[in-house]
Amino acid sequence: MRLRGVRGSRNVEDRRAQRGRGGMAIGGRGLGIGGVLLLLVIGAFTGIDVTPFLTEQPGPSQSAPKELTAEERQAGEFVSRVLATTEDVWGTVFRDQLGRDYIPPTLVLFSQVTSSPCGGASGATGPFYCPADQKAYLDTDFFTTLARRLQAGGDFAAAYVIAHEVAHHVQNQLGILGQVDQARRQSSQVEANALTVRLELQADCLSGVWARSVQGLMERGDLEEALNAARMIGDDRLQRQAGRVPQPHTFTHGTSAQRASWFERGFDSGRVASCDTFSTNRL
Repeated sequence: MRLRGVRGSRNVEDRRAQRGRGGMAIGGRGLGIGGVLLLLVIGAFTGIDVTPFLTEQPGPSQSAPKELTAEERQAGEFVSRVLATTEDVWGTVFRDQLGRDYIPPTLVLFSQVTSSPCGGASGATGPFYCPADQKAYLDTDFFTTLARRLQAGGDFAAAYVIAHEVAHHVQNQLGILGQVDQARRQSSQVEANALTVRLELQADCLSGVWARSVQGLMERGDLEEALNAARMIGDDRLQRQAGRVPQPHTFTHGTSAQRASWFERGFDSGRVASCDTFSTNRL
């Protein structure tokens, strides 16, 4: 992805200098952040509650501010520029397609652990969006997990992750998140999971709308990187990776084929209207 010359967003809150000392352990054994993130990712995408396996190591909750490494600074710059492209794209799409103003989210960068009105990041799964404060949360170490453990490397795959969380903000602004949350509260667990799948597939489609609008910044192979990332984090693949037989009634994000298909639909059309996953019987 060609980002040289692209402005950086001002809507980035960087908390990475305040690193939590307390790590996480599984079965009493310390696990590196990559392993923790992998477990958390698998938990989120498979519907498995992994919190019983995660326990905090004793020790102070925070250490003194620490200077960011060159790699961390580079990752922060990358996130800032990708976020800026989402601001430009959705500002235009909201105006031209929806006749509305777009108010961009803040993206919080953190290292290992942080807090939000939606709960602690250590109890969530890598990147997440919190509608309560309209902020997206991202540990940039997740990009390493994405590439090395989930076989979804590449800068555009990482950009897709950011675009997907911003897409949840778009859903929030359009009132979709609130409607789905209310419906889930009145549904059985299986029905609630099915609604969540439609929500996530719509976010994939909206990510495709964003990707179509930044084609001028894309390099050869970028589209396939995003499609591969969508496939690698499908519920069916992640459940197999966790040693389980895929159980569709537990899916919360959709299959690999569904995620890639809806991303492509958004990319091909460039229209928000094409991303209505709630009015179709065929996902």
